Amino acid sequence: MGFLTDTVLIFRRQLRLSLRNPAWVIIGLVQPILYLLFFGPLLTRIASGGVPGFPAGNAYSFFVPGLLIQLGLFGAAFVGFSIIADWRVGVVERLRVTPVSRLAILSGRLLRDVVTLMVQALVLILAGVALGMRVPAAGLLIGMCFVGVVAISLAAISYTVGLLTKSEDVLAPMINMVVVPLMLLSGIMLPMTLGPGWLQGIARATPFRYIIDAMRGAFAGHYASTIMLEGVLVSVGLAALCLWIASRVFVRENA
Repeated sequence: MGFLTDTVLIFRRQLRLSLRNPAWVIIGLVQPILYLLFFGPLLTRIASGGVPGFPAGNAYSFFVPGLLIQLGLFGAAFVGFSIIADWRVGVVERLRVTPVSRLAILSGRLLRDVVTLMVQALVLILAGVALGMRVPAAGLLIGMCFVGVVAISLAAISYTVGLLTKSEDVLAPMINMVVVPLMLLSGIMLPMTLGPGWLQGIARATPFRYIIDAMRGAFAGHYASTIMLEGVLVSVGLAALCLWIASRVFVRENA
């Protein structure tokens, strides 16, 4: 069997498992929807007051891109638990003795995670539109591409850490230790321009700050800009690095 065939086989198996138990997909979407419903109206009032860093138009065009990245942070970053469960019940061990491609074990899972996150992101965007958000079609397409790339990056690292640690007790605090600061420093809720200079300096070292800024620019219809270029380079570079690390670990651990 070839790599693509193996990837499709793994993807179909993982997708069937997700469809049999869609609770995690729904739970992962509830938190951003609640933020949208309960925090969005507050941002609308703040934006109308002329606070620096907020767009002059609809505040939801500013808020929804941040929530999409938050969805990726808390959705894709926790998928490593599934591979720990598979390792514990012997699924990973059984795959080792089959001719399936070792990289397909990773790529099939990643494809399932991207599809899942895309569906969640689309529901969140529709909720934003229902609340008054307006976004051009090209901006929406670019934003969804960013979501997919972020999902690949975070899911790949989550699987890597899960496969290396093989312990939920280790994986959970490690994810929270990394994801929570990234969320706070990326400007998901509020623009980082409101913070002091030292906080803005730290925020510039986080990759998701550039991705969120690029997504907000796309939602506002600004495509040819330095911010967009920075967001594309950072997101693609992050995905490439994460995939390289994950592929080496999967090949070694499943040899």
